[in-house]
Amino acid sequence: MTPDSKDAKDNDAKDNDSGGQDNRQPALGVDVKLLEILVCPLTKGSLRYDREAQELISDQAGLAYPIRDGIPIMLVDEARSLDDGGEAP
Repeated sequence: MTPDSKDAKDNDAKDNDSGGQDNRQPALGVDVKLLEILVCPLTKGSLRYDREAQELISDQAGLAYPIRDGIPIMLVDEARSLDDGGEAP
C-alpha cells in the first residue's frame, strides 16, 4: 500500500463515519430495533407504528401508546383508546 492510497482510505473512513451515532433511528427518533421487540403490555400482541401521530397502536387492545421524545410510553393508563379517541379506562 502506498502512502497516497492509505491517506485515501483514511479519508473514506472519515466520510463514512456517523460520528458514533446509531443509524437505526428513523427521522422522528424511535429505534427500529426497539419497535421490533415491543409488544402490547395488555394483550402481548404486536404493535404497529403510526409515525404521524407518534404512537404505537395495539389493534387487539384498541389502544394507542404515545411516544414522547423518542421513548414509547408502554403504560395502559397513558394509552389512548382507539374507539373514542380518548384516554384508556
